[in-house]
Amino acid sequence: MTEKKLTIKKPRGKARVLEGKCIACGARCESSCPVNAVEMNEAGEPTIIENKCIGCVKCVKICPAQAIEMFFTAEEQKLLDELMKAGESDDSVDEEADTLAKLLSAYRGVWVFVEQTEGEVAKVSWELLGKGRELAAALGTELSAIVVGHNVGELCQESFHYGADKAFLVDAPVFRYYRTEAYLKAVCYLIDLYKPEIILMGATGLGRDLAGAVATVVGTGLTADCTGLGVDDKRNLMQTRPAFGGNIMATIMCDKFRPQMATVRPHVMHMPERKGIASGEIIRVSCPVIEGDILTKVLEVIKDNNGMEHVDVAGAEFIVSGGRGMMGKDNFKLLQELAHELGGVVGASRSAVDAGWMSHERQVGQTGKTVRPKIYIACGISGAIQHLVGMQDSDLIIAINRDKDAPIFEVAHYGIVGDLFQVVPALTQRVRDMKQAE
Repeated sequence: MTEKKLTIKKPRGKARVLEGKCIACGARCESSCPVNAVEMNEAGEPTIIENKCIGCVKCVKICPAQAIEMFFTAEEQKLLDELMKAGESDDSVDEEADTLAKLLSAYRGVWVFVEQTEGEVAKVSWELLGKGRELAAALGTELSAIVVGHNVGELCQESFHYGADKAFLVDAPVFRYYRTEAYLKAVCYLIDLYKPEIILMGATGLGRDLAGAVATVVGTGLTADCTGLGVDDKRNLMQTRPAFGGNIMATIMCDKFRPQMATVRPHVMHMPERKGIASGEIIRVSCPVIEGDILTKVLEVIKDNNGMEHVDVAGAEFIVSGGRGMMGKDNFKLLQELAHELGGVVGASRSAVDAGWMSHERQVGQTGKTVRPKIYIACGISGAIQHLVGMQDSDLIIAINRDKDAPIFEVAHYGIVGDLFQVVPALTQRVRDMKQAE
């Protein structure tokens, strides 16, 4: 008969308040408690409800006055002493770490979801394959494309031209149009079968909808709107994105769950060069999704061209953007004239959009669109971090502002300190003269 070793978990203890040390900082400890075990009295001091406390130590860590400590009951202290004497507590920690490592090691591979609408691929998918190639190389694993739809097999071959080693193809009439439930079941079915380590999706309307649903069902973490991706020495995906209104850049990791998921906006990652000759393995997967099980039905697709005013700012090669310094809606005509001569489009900062001077579809920045034009001309834009994260990767940035200390000059390749109402017309005329001289 095999003898089994019983492992007893180390006691976690309870929190208690040290008399006379609380400074009534504003209920930080109360808001940090995940089980509502901290209550504030009339004096603004905390009271710990012992039978609710789970010993998570969050209140201890957040207290600026070190007025909370952890303690053990007599029975817990006795058990702790016995465990420490026998070395069991260390073994328990090691065993938990080994179990977690084994679970994580079952997941391998980098996946990119290839978003398509009636066979037309969203360019962000190819951009993510380029970044996915870098991540796969760093991890020493394969890069795979996920293609879901109907009669979309040719997209698998196209994914090989952008760096994919494999392509998982789920092709059936039920997937002709995007519906959350159908695509969710398909992607989760693939995850259950093949266990990827990382999944990347575009931060489009479709991508945001699908990624959130998938992460919820499989029980893993998801970081949205990433601006940077990398891996550490423990195979964790380092997901960098703006936080607190763009005032800081946060790097987020999901170190205890797999797969690791992230969405990235279009034009944030560089588009990889398309290979002329490429090949890879196509794995056709029959997913058990029946039309009768899907609650929503697509009756008709009505395309909205947004009229003549629709502008694709994200795809433009030349952008002339205006901010609060434009002083009014009518003054954007100056920028339109310059953009017309350059063969570009007019963009705007959030302040200009909030003022009603330009439409939201022209907004560049964290809450607008991310752009990578050949030339970006910023007129009367101070350069708040929310705007900079949307245009700082432009090939050439020209800033025009009366304030020589404006933050926009920190990222600009060329800066013009002056009155934009004089500088912009002069630039427009100069471009016009050069075109006529050709």
